[in-house]
Amino acid sequence: MSAVATSWRLGNPAVEEAPAADVPSPARHLRPVITDRVPPFGAAQSDVPPARRLAGRVLARPSLPSLVGLLLVVAVFAVQDLDLLGWGGLATVLDTAAMLGIGGVAVALLLIAGQFDLSIGILALASSLVTALLIGHADWDVWPALLASLAASVAVGLVNGFLVVSTGLPSFLVTLATFLVLQGSALAGTNALAGSGRVGGLDDEPGWSSAAAVFGATHQIGDGRFRISLLWWLGLTALGAWALWRTRFGNAVLASGGARRAARELGVPVRGTTVALFCLTAAAGWLIGTLGLIRLGGVQATTPGLGTAVDFIVVAVIGGCLLTGGYGSVVGASLGALLYAVTREGIVLAGWDARWSQSLLGVLLLLALLANGEVRRRLKAVPRS
Repeated sequence: MSAVATSWRLGNPAVEEAPAADVPSPARHLRPVITDRVPPFGAAQSDVPPARRLAGRVLARPSLPSLVGLLLVVAVFAVQDLDLLGWGGLATVLDTAAMLGIGGVAVALLLIAGQFDLSIGILALASSLVTALLIGHADWDVWPALLASLAASVAVGLVNGFLVVSTGLPSFLVTLATFLVLQGSALAGTNALAGSGRVGGLDDEPGWSSAAAVFGATHQIGDGRFRISLLWWLGLTALGAWALWRTRFGNAVLASGGARRAARELGVPVRGTTVALFCLTAAAGWLIGTLGLIRLGGVQATTPGLGTAVDFIVVAVIGGCLLTGGYGSVVGASLGALLYAVTREGIVLAGWDARWSQSLLGVLLLLALLANGEVRRRLKAVPRS
């Protein structure tokens, strides 16, 4: 019996020698139980010293290092400027974290399955441009335009997933090609249809007020304006954690990243799961773009680099996801997004040069990669069931 099944299925005998990314059991009569904990690594816990036992317990919770890092960063910058903990600072941090976290949750699930998506950032821009052009130049109502851009985004995800599973090409390269295609098409198409790179003046169109209630609502507390993107982020984090740890789809995600060949032999739908995850990241890109479009009342066709997509990967890795797949946490990815946002805002409030934020995030990413390397070493060292 595999370790994935034994970590969150009742009625199975514990198998502590197997890694967290092993293939789930196809048994259907067992009831899943939600948890963010994966099985301990290495030998039986009674045979190891207390220090190593504690290290094993820490490594068995992918989100714990990001939580510890978040608490340390908050403590450091709160000492520098208490405004970080005020309503204004809190609203700014949560707004930044929400936009990063929405993409980070989707990218984390994809990383756990052993895949990458570099097109999510450009999809946010391209989908919002499609919506804006349909509303402003094709005279569509807001909701049909939003649904059409969502369908187009999911179609891009389908293409990415199909190319990855049918050709065997690395998802890194496939989605890089998608990024370049969408980047050129978005910029050239917008200039050709709109005559400029800016599409605005949409807030008087039919259906805008109802869309603004769903994607642009705000709530003022003190000097802080909290946006509805925070609720979207928290909802998607809860849904992603539940799906990963309590559903057969989550079993398939872990198995796809941890033992793909064995998973196929046991009948796990690896190909379908991979395609579905690429559709999920595409939908997340659409949501990020829509939140920005409704907030600004328009969209500017810029030349985005790969930085946005890399940011999503960074927060997922800081949150405990292995780049090799089979291990990670949706909650950890959200904590990584919050850590990213606190670092950025804390440096600004402390009066430091804002460019130091990239250096500090680079250090955090390096520490996360070193920790993930230790996790991967332990996973390889433990015999598989």
